[in-house]
Amino acid sequence: MKKLYLIRHAKSDWSNPSLEDFDRPLNKRGEKNAPFMATILKQKNANPDLIISSPVYRTKKTAKLIKKGIAFKGKILFDEHLYEASLKTMLEIVNFINDDYDKVFIIGHNPTLNMLAFYLVGFNENIPTCGVLEIEFDCDSWREVNKKCAKLISFDYPKKKY
Repeated sequence: MKKLYLIRHAKSDWSNPSLEDFDRPLNKRGEKNAPFMATILKQKNANPDLIISSPVYRTKKTAKLIKKGIAFKGKILFDEHLYEASLKTMLEIVNFINDDYDKVFIIGHNPTLNMLAFYLVGFNENIPTCGVLEIEFDCDSWREVNKKCAKLISFDYPKKKY
């Protein structure tokens, strides 16, 4: 069994129009929601073997807050391909995860995460900021991951839990 958690970055700050999209930080709500969702993940015993994150500032910060909140001891793999990725690129990233890892967090962006969730499990809702989809795959290798062996386990987000 393989388990993938698709996590959208926390709410970003748009107050500085001179910042490039890549450099936008989290806003106050984002700074609060990422640790909150880490607590939810920890309560669910969602201990990843690997965290893969986009290197975009708001996503990197979300990943670090979640890492701290779940007490993850490993390193975060920052993959520039997650920013503005196509569905094909996302599937390649998933399919090339080392099989030594059974539980993986991918922290990224919409619309990419929505496209992947729809493709894998027919999930047709918007993943809000700091939303988490838990998907389980009935296979032993990430190379075998596809929609035939995928099952949506849970969908959580801050406003659902408050």
